[in-house]
Amino acid sequence: MQYRRFGKTNIHLSVFSLGTMRYLADAENAQKTIAQALALGINHIETARGYGKSEEFLGQALQSGLSVPRSQLHITTKVPPTADADSMRRYIDESLQRLHLDYLDCLGIHGLNTWEHLQWVQAKTGCMQAVQEAVGDGRVRHVGFSTHGTLEVIEAAINTDLFEFVNLHYYYFFQRHAPAIQLAAGKDMGVFIISPADKGGKLYTPPQTLKDLCQPYSPLELNYRFLLSDNRITTLSIGAAQPEELIEPLQVADSNSELTSTEISIFQRLENHQKTVLNTDECSQCYACLPCPENINIPEVLRLRNLAVAYKMTDYGQYRYGMFENAGHWFPGMKANRCTECGDCLPRCPQELDIPALLNDAHARLKGKTGRRLWG
Repeated sequence: MQYRRFGKTNIHLSVFSLGTMRYLADAENAQKTIAQALALGINHIETARGYGKSEEFLGQALQSGLSVPRSQLHITTKVPPTADADSMRRYIDESLQRLHLDYLDCLGIHGLNTWEHLQWVQAKTGCMQAVQEAVGDGRVRHVGFSTHGTLEVIEAAINTDLFEFVNLHYYYFFQRHAPAIQLAAGKDMGVFIISPADKGGKLYTPPQTLKDLCQPYSPLELNYRFLLSDNRITTLSIGAAQPEELIEPLQVADSNSELTSTEISIFQRLENHQKTVLNTDECSQCYACLPCPENINIPEVLRLRNLAVAYKMTDYGQYRYGMFENAGHWFPGMKANRCTECGDCLPRCPQELDIPALLNDAHARLKGKTGRRLWG
């Protein structure tokens, strides 16, 4: 296991962190998963107030005794932004009680996703007043934020200079947030990548087309290598629901060197394949088409279409597409069938794509079961 400095926190975290969103209902299995993670060298566990009973299960494991001293184990929990300080005070106290801890190594503002959330954290009488009190009395050592927001919101949050780290989405198949990573690195912030296996493309169950293109590596391994080769990134989450799910990811826990020539050539192969298959229908993800009068997240819909058409990543596309209209500010936007063909986006597209036709095709390919978040 390799360890990296988590920005200005000066904590050294394992390059993989145990995320606990998925062990929501089984205390015994949670304890076994935690024990296995520690045995494999993970020294950072991330939970959240909103993850069902995750804080309680982790607290029980900490009370029962672990193989790693508390001073060598770094615990992060996350709490949602609030408009008032009193709610945040209560949230922090409740999390500490459930975790049976005197202090948190890191506290993340969970889901700083909207401009309104950003206003709350910047307000003098808002939630950060309570957070700073907790820092002052030692109950919280470092403060950051997690986000599913737009690039613009993320950059604005980083530029408040209120935070020491950021948790965000960034993967080989989603590089929109590259400027935010650069901005965070310039401010010496720790960078934590959310769910690279799942949100990064359901890469633990890749389609055969993608597997063939990635040979001799697995798609999951390549995505991990894409991220670990970037020294601006500190740690990647593993949302293991059981101990066995830790094995495959940690096979690359020591592979944090620069990309090899073979790996670079495979990424080029993937890029060339997408361009060839999609031809003139490829969305370049420039975001010039926004805003949409019907609030369709056109670039994200067309990104999912790109992946489904080029790499047969239809399962992933349906999984993510099903979140539209069902996940609030965590995954905003309307489904593509809301398009009225108003033509507002057409003159803004530098590729001159027939966006309404592509949205219609994307909906036909990706509509399926309605999605929802694993937790509220």
